[in-house]
Amino acid sequence: MRLNTALFLIAMGAASLAASSAAAAAPAPAQPADVAKLCALIPPLAEELTKVSGMPLRHPVPCDFITKEKIKEFLNKRVKEVAKPEDLRAEELTLKKFGLVPPDFDLARNTIDLLTEQAAAFYDYDKKKLFVTDTTAAETQEPVLSHEVAHAIADQNYNLSKFIKAGRKSDDGATARLAVMEGQATWLMSELLARKMGQSLKDSPALLAMMSGATDGGAGQYPVFDNSPLYLRLSLIFPYTKGMLFQNALFERDGQKGFSEVFLKPPVSTQQILHPEKYFSGVKPTEPDLPQPHLPKGYKSLVGGSLGELEHAIMLEQYSGKASADDIAPHWRGCAFDLEENKKAGRVVLLYAVEWDSVDAARQYFAAYRAQLSRKWKQMTVATESDDAVTGTGDDGRFELRRQGAVVTSMEGLPPAID
Repeated sequence: MRLNTALFLIAMGAASLAASSAAAAAPAPAQPADVAKLCALIPPLAEELTKVSGMPLRHPVPCDFITKEKIKEFLNKRVKEVAKPEDLRAEELTLKKFGLVPPDFDLARNTIDLLTEQAAAFYDYDKKKLFVTDTTAAETQEPVLSHEVAHAIADQNYNLSKFIKAGRKSDDGATARLAVMEGQATWLMSELLARKMGQSLKDSPALLAMMSGATDGGAGQYPVFDNSPLYLRLSLIFPYTKGMLFQNALFERDGQKGFSEVFLKPPVSTQQILHPEKYFSGVKPTEPDLPQPHLPKGYKSLVGGSLGELEHAIMLEQYSGKASADDIAPHWRGCAFDLEENKKAGRVVLLYAVEWDSVDAARQYFAAYRAQLSRKWKQMTVATESDDAVTGTGDDGRFELRRQGAVVTSMEGLPPAID
């Protein structure tokens, strides 16, 4: 199950948010006549990047110009390549069932609009070619190009297309791999900028904090981004901001070896990205058992997967506030979900289980998710309620929310009970 179509499109070479953010305030976009001048910057940038990372540039990187209109064509084509219509429908339904996007949200259209707006330059891993766009601004050409050249170098050494595809068995694991790719390129881009100022990220925590938060700015510059659901906004910047901090932690521990280590031993969860010490100690997600709904005949599994610490932090922030997200989400241990569909009845049932590292954390999340149910639905009627269980009906049918030990489970959209 791909729960992050937008992220996977980036991973396949669709756009660079970090480069786009670097260009946000620059007034003079590139034009086709500037291509040769821009592409001539690639060899010296590659030389600097190889010195920092220790990864060699094995052959020159082809470079060309692409317009904003062509980017949208590229994205429409790429959506068809990476996601079948039924997969997009399943992903969209999952996001809607959890309340991460509105009921009328069009995932494919909004994803394409969002990434078209963000694109400043990109490296296409299939064509092995770097594209400069007409939003690549003159004043930020070097950071934009250095980010993409860093991708090209990593690709020549570790085949990034295969790297990201190898993680598709796990939604959370695939997002973690994307954070490796984008975080490393963002760190290298930022390190080159720091060296131009006579500094280094490894010696300046304040500079690291400022640069890792660069994509949080630009309010008003990108209306599609600004008006997107919180889930899309936070999951889109996560690989750049948190991925950069993760790469920095590896560099601090392993030096140049850290640039290669993440491709040879990829992180398996967004939790490992958010907490590098869990990557170093090999902490892996658990797989809690799903609740058993005992559905009547006619139901088939539509899609299954997991939500990582990242998605739980986003849900908590959206429905309970940033403070609750910061307090509860780091206690995440593992998750599973499944959507069961009865097409004839027009009903989709969400089965969901999440495990926490303590009973106390599970109690806090149980209360937060109970609040999420009441806020994501227009109508919610409670039939029974105790400290560890709530049952009733919501917009899409009956629900049963329960906590047992450190595990919270929910069944939503259940058919009417048979007396």
